[in-house]
Amino acid sequence: MKNTAKEFLVLNTVTDYTRFYGLPAPAHPLLTVVDLEQARCLPRVTTPVVQQLYTVALKRGLKGNIIYGRQSYDFKEGVLFFLGPGQVFAADETLDASELSGWMLIFHPDLLLKHPLAKKMPGYSFFSYQANEALHLSAKEETLLEGLLRGIRAEYDQPIDAFSQELLVSQLDVLLSYANRYYHRQFLTRRTAEHDLLARFEELLTAYFAQDGEQPLPTVQHFADALHVSPAYLSDMLRTLTGQTTQQHLHHGLIEKAKRLLLSTSLTINETAYQLGFEYPQYFTRLFKSKTGLTPAAFRVSVN
Repeated sequence: MKNTAKEFLVLNTVTDYTRFYGLPAPAHPLLTVVDLEQARCLPRVTTPVVQQLYTVALKRGLKGNIIYGRQSYDFKEGVLFFLGPGQVFAADETLDASELSGWMLIFHPDLLLKHPLAKKMPGYSFFSYQANEALHLSAKEETLLEGLLRGIRAEYDQPIDAFSQELLVSQLDVLLSYANRYYHRQFLTRRTAEHDLLARFEELLTAYFAQDGEQPLPTVQHFADALHVSPAYLSDMLRTLTGQTTQQHLHHGLIEKAKRLLLSTSLTINETAYQLGFEYPQYFTRLFKSKTGLTPAAFRVSVN
């Protein structure tokens, strides 16, 4: 856990998350399930938090608001809430969790590496800042999701073995597919609101790193031009809202795409570097190690 800006807290791992909120240590290093009734007495954190994690949560009984991106959500009625890596949320100072109930599923993007679900995640727009309305569920839909969550919890509580990750990801895939169905059921007939600058940047970033084949290294200038703002303005806006500069967002995207290429292709380290746009492979290796603590080769071996 570290601060990238004075006013933000950044949680990089599931263990960071559980330690920060005073929750039990996760049984699996890349995923944890939280019973929100047991979290009623946890200290309230009003400082903006950035998680490099995915969160799916069904929250009921919260009195007050949670700020997510530029939206404010009231959780008094049960709603399904989604948070993607690198996004910002904070609790209102008046938030009352004395009647909180529901559940929360937190998982790291690395859990999905080498699985088809990793490629599906960019298509789940409910993890995006563009999702500016909460997802309300019927009682039947809540029951179905809670059944799927019990399956994930049962596997999560088992000792880790060679099949654990595959089974967890498979069940997670089903849960997110149902969430996608419910999301489209709720919003399909509504006109999409005009994207704000942050949402448009996120959309451009996702599209850029979804491209196949060799491409030039992404630059701050490229995204600033696409958004019709100056590079300085774009970085200032992102730093204010997310605690990270444009360049830090680009580096994060490069590293995540590098991980996918290293684990899902037979490209050499040099070929991977060229595919990502690096002219000199040693620069790629240096950046990758500075962000992950491992060289690309060591990362490939450690995961395999």
